Amino acid sequence: MILGMGKEGRDSYLALRKLFPAKILAIADKNNNLIIKDKNLKLYLGDGYLSSIGDYDLIIKTPGISLEKLGSSLLWKPSFGELTSQTEIFFDNFPGLIVGVTGTKGKGTTSTLIYEILKKAGLKVYLGGNIGQPVLQYLLKAKPEDVFVYELSSHQLQGLKKSPPIAVFLNLFSDHLDYYKNFADYHNAKANIAKYQTKNDYLIFNAKDKLVSAISQKAKSLKIDFNQDKKYYKTILPGEFNQLNIKAAVAVAGLFMVKPEIIKTAVKNFKGLPHRLEFTGKFKGIEFYNNSMATVPETTILDLQTFNGRPISLIAGGSDKGSDYSLLAKEIAKSSVKNLIILGQGTGERILKEMSGVRPPKNLDPALGGSDPRQLRYFQTSAMEEAVKICYQQTPKNGVCLLSPASASFNLFKDYQDRGEQFKKFVKRYANQKNT
Repeated sequence: MILGMGKEGRDSYLALRKLFPAKILAIADKNNNLIIKDKNLKLYLGDGYLSSIGDYDLIIKTPGISLEKLGSSLLWKPSFGELTSQTEIFFDNFPGLIVGVTGTKGKGTTSTLIYEILKKAGLKVYLGGNIGQPVLQYLLKAKPEDVFVYELSSHQLQGLKKSPPIAVFLNLFSDHLDYYKNFADYHNAKANIAKYQTKNDYLIFNAKDKLVSAISQKAKSLKIDFNQDKKYYKTILPGEFNQLNIKAAVAVAGLFMVKPEIIKTAVKNFKGLPHRLEFTGKFKGIEFYNNSMATVPETTILDLQTFNGRPISLIAGGSDKGSDYSLLAKEIAKSSVKNLIILGQGTGERILKEMSGVRPPKNLDPALGGSDPRQLRYFQTSAMEEAVKICYQQTPKNGVCLLSPASASFNLFKDYQDRGEQFKKFVKRYANQKNT
């Protein structure tokens, strides 16, 4: 049985069907409208989609289904069939070399840059995992000489009993507390990237991150602190945190003996990923940056530090994942944020509450215009179009409009990609309008 029919679940189904053309398979998903024409397929859909989970020998869980919720539902018990995942199947059967990359933030950028460097060096390298490319169909044709860069979320690491031979651990701070029972469960899931490494494996890690450093001390592998690289790499990616992502990728390249000139060129030409502090353009004297992937306060803090000293209009707020916003409020208070635009109901209210104790913002109707320039002003809207319009109206020339929500997106948007695409769409729509 396959639990969950998103992109990964569909990939699992197609791979299993190739391996077992006539075998009875099952899919369980909350979506009532799922239609797949397959006479040897059973579908369990809707609210009771987990009701028959005990009838199957092998259960492949997709990352979106929490082990905590699955266990508390009393619909799955250890006495039932084997519970596994795409990641576990891949790790157990891949004939080549896996480079696993995790961290609360930065893993997508780092994974992609590792892939680009190794590809430029002529290796047979592939990229997948949490970055949006499922892996089981690829596994069917994998060869021993292949290198696979696997971006690993905590959900994919949870329950693993094998660690990648080359592991990259970027950072660790509170996230996904709507998914895990507590931070300890999230921490333990992330720690699996190094927990089962041997003395012949490599752990490339951030020694300046106290939690990551503590996890690394328990690992048996050979350890490389990427902070030891003191070079400053020429890149279009803004922010000191991206320098750390680059250094982690360069450390991996060093294990493959990639020539320095190849690394330098790959880093220089790397344009980054969509929705990760993506430069959207400069219009009417304002620079616009889209970091819709900033779903925790710590990322937004780093973004603010990147542009501190310049007038900032910050678009923030969204759905709640259980994060603490007190440090973000303090960072906003001491930063050069002039306008705080809150998106909808949810964490924006929490940010404002925390702000009231450090630097109370002044509410300002966008229609009024003007105010004491020393005063931090805030606005609230439930539409991205209005948020962007406020940025055009209130941000001074040579200022920065920054979408860095510090929150998940599900209060107003389908996902972080939808949020970021809407931001970019309205930025460009108003760029040429004279009376914005």
